[in-house]
Amino acid sequence: MAPKWRELADKLAEQIKRGDYAPGQRLPHIRELVEAGEGSKATVHAAYKALEAEGLVTSSRGHGTVVRQRVPLKRLGIARYDKVKWRDGDEVAFIADRVASGRGYRRNEQTQTVSRVVAPPEVAAAHGLPEGAEVYARARLVKEGDQPTHTLTSYYRPEHVEGTRLVDPTPGPAGRGGGFRVLYDAGYEIDHMRERLFARAATPDEVKQLQLPPGEPVVELHRTTYTADGTVVEFAIGVHAASRFAWEYDFKVPDSAKDGEGQQ
Repeated sequence: MAPKWRELADKLAEQIKRGDYAPGQRLPHIRELVEAGEGSKATVHAAYKALEAEGLVTSSRGHGTVVRQRVPLKRLGIARYDKVKWRDGDEVAFIADRVASGRGYRRNEQTQTVSRVVAPPEVAAAHGLPEGAEVYARARLVKEGDQPTHTLTSYYRPEHVEGTRLVDPTPGPAGRGGGFRVLYDAGYEIDHMRERLFARAATPDEVKQLQLPPGEPVVELHRTTYTADGTVVEFAIGVHAASRFAWEYDFKVPDSAKDGEGQQ
């Protein structure tokens, strides 16, 4: 059973998402919810802190707790990489997130620079390359309207992408279906990937580039993408404004005991 503060936070979050509280509107004072029987002062305070951590509200002295102007984007997990989206259609990952969130988009909201660079140590290790080897770095800044949401830099082996649209710096996705479609057409169909996420303080450059409010952390993503034979075809590093995304994963729960029985 969830604690009382979590139940209250979930209730308020649902009210915010369905529009009971409009963007910019102040939530009730803590004492008002206490008097309404929603819990103790500590319970309501904890619920409000949870909503703030989830990016739904902001709190400040003198202004109370206010609904953010925009509900965070759904940053889909497995579903954003569905092959039908990019292989058979034109719904690249950042567009899949917008569609899932019911938000509009323009393809040129993703800008990019492409350069051939010496692989940083972490990139070289992911690709199994020796020190000093070169890779292509495809750096993107993604915005929603005028507001940046995240950066993503993908690193590729030159022999995988030389002469393809992945080394074309034209703003927007790399043609129909984006980067994964380019790799597919080049004979490198993606099969599985590994993602690692962690939160950290933003650097001064990230605060400026992502237009972060004071004190807001970022969520860093490391994504390694493989073909069926285990070849690494992309290693990507993304930096996301923490309050602008709600990370969402949908997957089958494993049962290793049952799976083990089938192998006997």
